[in-house]
Amino acid sequence: MLRKIIKIDEEKCDGCGNCIPECHEGALQIIDGKARLISDLFCDGLGACLGNCPPGALTIEEREAEPYNEKKVMDYIVKGGENVIKAHLKHLRDHEEFEYLREALEYLRDNGIENPLSQNDLQERKSHCGCPGSQEMSIENISENDDEGGVRASHLRQWPIQLHLVSPNAPYFKNSDLLLAADCCGFAYPDFHKDFLKGKSLAIACPKLDTNKEVYLDKLVTMINETNLKSITVLIMQVPCCSGLAQLAQQAIEISGSEIPVNVTVISHNGEILQTMQIN
Repeated sequence: MLRKIIKIDEEKCDGCGNCIPECHEGALQIIDGKARLISDLFCDGLGACLGNCPPGALTIEEREAEPYNEKKVMDYIVKGGENVIKAHLKHLRDHEEFEYLREALEYLRDNGIENPLSQNDLQERKSHCGCPGSQEMSIENISENDDEGGVRASHLRQWPIQLHLVSPNAPYFKNSDLLLAADCCGFAYPDFHKDFLKGKSLAIACPKLDTNKEVYLDKLVTMINETNLKSITVLIMQVPCCSGLAQLAQQAIEISGSEIPVNVTVISHNGEILQTMQIN
């Protein structure tokens, strides 16, 4: 059967890593200064990473791919060297593709290639799919004052708020400061309204799970060009895929030619501000 697969021109690749957050399946990693396709198995061929490659090193090729053959994938993987082999084996292990992992180890043995993983590494089973953004964890935030008195005021000035649903020409965007927030931030950061939403218009999105992100880019460009936005604050979580929202904002600024300030704030899993930076 024919499948669409990402192809990497290693001569053009400069290892910038912009493509990594857009590869939601975890098929791409930066290893030894180059983007590497770690496994055909997890590449859906949709090309979400293409628009985030400044040197144009990524393309999609359509090639024959009969029911997945781990040994053929290993023919490609071993060319990248020990670190690429190790990353691929861990990738199979983390996605619990143990039959493919067995075939990969057989390939190494049959071809006299040393297995770079220890026995403990091979036996380790993770409870998540391998994507850092979906790793399970328990968070303990212990407050010395559990009785937070008073009623917090809502600073929401509009409806709807989801970026797919809002009109980019809505009156509440005109001459406003836009807060572009990843969906999870409002739950992770306890003073979301007071510290970030107050006095701003709002659009929320998930750069990992939402589809048709080209529509998001078009809407942001329209907002910048036609509603006279004064600034954009991008609020994202610390997980790698969340950075795609900041990249969208930066792309919109570049397309529009605007010079309005764009500030990015990164929130930790336990609700702390990790970093604030200006990207425009």
